[in-house]
Amino acid sequence: MAIYALGDREPVLGKDAYVHPDATVIGAVTLGDGVSVWPGAVLRGDYGNITIGARSNIQDGTVIHCTMVDATVIGEGCVVGHNAHIEGATIGDDVLIASGSIVLNGSVIGDGAIVGAGAVIPFGFTVGPREMALGVPAKIRQGYEVPEGHLTLNADMYYENAQFYRNELRRLD
Repeated sequence: MAIYALGDREPVLGKDAYVHPDATVIGAVTLGDGVSVWPGAVLRGDYGNITIGARSNIQDGTVIHCTMVDATVIGEGCVVGHNAHIEGATIGDDVLIASGSIVLNGSVIGDGAIVGAGAVIPFGFTVGPREMALGVPAKIRQGYEVPEGHLTLNADMYYENAQFYRNELRRLD
């Protein structure tokens, strides 16, 4: 796997954290227990810190970065879909950042919220707990509340899948 120190900035991996061999983790990145990072994902903690809470999954092709001003913090039990981009944002627990979405600097995503596929969360935007944000630029879907525990099955599936990959993945040349 491609895990790199950058000067004195070194990644910290929690118990059972899984980083796929084709993912890249650089610098000040902390992965909580049971986090999984999938092929093509890049987590680059060069200017600031990236912290990802326990049992969250960072799916294929996702880019996570930070700035000198805004750290990137992703809570526990989060699902970050394929090809998402998160930079300098704070994301609560049990959040879905769906495939192809972009979450920009200074934004805050509350616990249990959903950022829909392809949505763009602009600078400094807030999505409240259990709200759904859709569109470009994102708007809150009024009158909708995300059901509690909506991601538990997905987070559990990715945790189990990471254990399977850890034990069974073999490179064939």
